[in-house]
Amino acid sequence: MKLRLPARRRSSVASLRRAQRGFTLLELLVVVVIIGLLAAYVGPKYFAQLRKSEVTVAKAQIDAFTKSLDAYRLDVGRYPTTAEGLNALMVAPTAAGQAWNGPYLQKAIPLDPWGHAYQYHSPGAKGEYEVISYGRDGQPGGSGDDADIASQ
Repeated sequence: MKLRLPARRRSSVASLRRAQRGFTLLELLVVVVIIGLLAAYVGPKYFAQLRKSEVTVAKAQIDAFTKSLDAYRLDVGRYPTTAEGLNALMVAPTAAGQAWNGPYLQKAIPLDPWGHAYQYHSPGAKGEYEVISYGRDGQPGGSGDDADIASQ
């Protein structure tokens, strides 16, 4: 005499065995290919957006410098010299005398989004001064991601 399990019990045991089998190699390969396709599609768009945001941050920081430099000029009567640089916005140069009413920036002078120092020239190529980020490569000139970002 054979012992038979009730029908409900037999189907649950069979489904338990199926659930414990795992995935086939083909199923795993399909999943890996789908993930690869998604990464190939989304990755370039993500990094392009990241590059755009770095340029936007550099332009915003340069804009903040120009506003601070204009406030410096209103107080002192001139823009900082190239030798005094952007540091004149944080620490009073000796030539500024009592007219200096800074600091003109709320925080320390930041590096550009690529980790390079901003360059300040007075007089500038296009005006009384120029604040420049040399872009990703940190070198003058360039195009694309390496292009310079300048005030004015």
